[in-house]
Amino acid sequence: MASHALILLQIVVLSSLAATAFSLSPYYYQNICPQALPTIKTLVEAAVYKERRMGASLLRLHFHDCFVNGCDASILLDPSPTIDSEKGARANQNSARGFEVIDEIKAEVDKICGRPVVSCADILAVAARDSVVALGGPSWKVRLGRRDSTTASRTQADIDIPSPLMDLPALINNFRNQGLNQRDLVALSGGHSIGFAQCLAFRGRIYNATNIDPSFAKERRATCPRTGGDTTLAPLDSTAARFDTSYFDSLVKQRGLLTSDQALFSGGSTDNLVNTYRLYPQVFRKEFAQSMLKMGNIKSLTGNQGQIRVNCRMVNY
Repeated sequence: MASHALILLQIVVLSSLAATAFSLSPYYYQNICPQALPTIKTLVEAAVYKERRMGASLLRLHFHDCFVNGCDASILLDPSPTIDSEKGARANQNSARGFEVIDEIKAEVDKICGRPVVSCADILAVAARDSVVALGGPSWKVRLGRRDSTTASRTQADIDIPSPLMDLPALINNFRNQGLNQRDLVALSGGHSIGFAQCLAFRGRIYNATNIDPSFAKERRATCPRTGGDTTLAPLDSTAARFDTSYFDSLVKQRGLLTSDQALFSGGSTDNLVNTYRLYPQVFRKEFAQSMLKMGNIKSLTGNQGQIRVNCRMVNY
């Protein structure tokens, strides 16, 4: 009986050690390659300086990556006979961008480190944080040590990435499926403080919605006709190149660009959170950072799972 108990204790201890060994940590690259994170930061800052919109694009890549089978850089894989690329998913096709910046970062980091030790998944997570900071947003200690997937799923991307047409119950359910709550939903939606959306994504709202400021609808219709111009861009809020709380102000004024934006303030359970973030910017900044960390932990591959890709666009063979 004693020996049986001892064996059970050893199993528990070993399991605990394994979990600790493979958990993500902000200090993962401290000894492996201490110059990795400063290198990523420098290149992200340069890309955002060159084009402010790129900050939002890099943030969106991380978000769309994490929502499809976890934060594993599957969104970066190009189509091939064995890869059903997520780049072809509805939410990504002719929309997701920034892949060249990730390629540039990967090449430079591998050069600095002397070998491929930094995963593409970690590059996405750090680039998202550095993009937000470059545009005036909060910082957070990104947990690192992710590995890269060897598969992708366009089908799963079509299911899991939230649609700009979703109402509040659908959004809440979508985020719940990822282990995220309503606070995470509103905080992460605040990422729409930066960036743009295509006419195709908001045409239905500006022509058909009733919970929209008429002058705002008229303004948006000027560049988004009923037919044609699908890829014409409009800012997600009035300060699309600065991370702030004007996004939440716009929702209260019924000037949310996307149906899924305005759904957060339409008499539902998230109205109070929108008002809190609008009135208390420091609360929003803190909780956005917390929710980014939480999202960054979704189904991460660690230890011997997956691989460290040499080229972020293809699996190592």
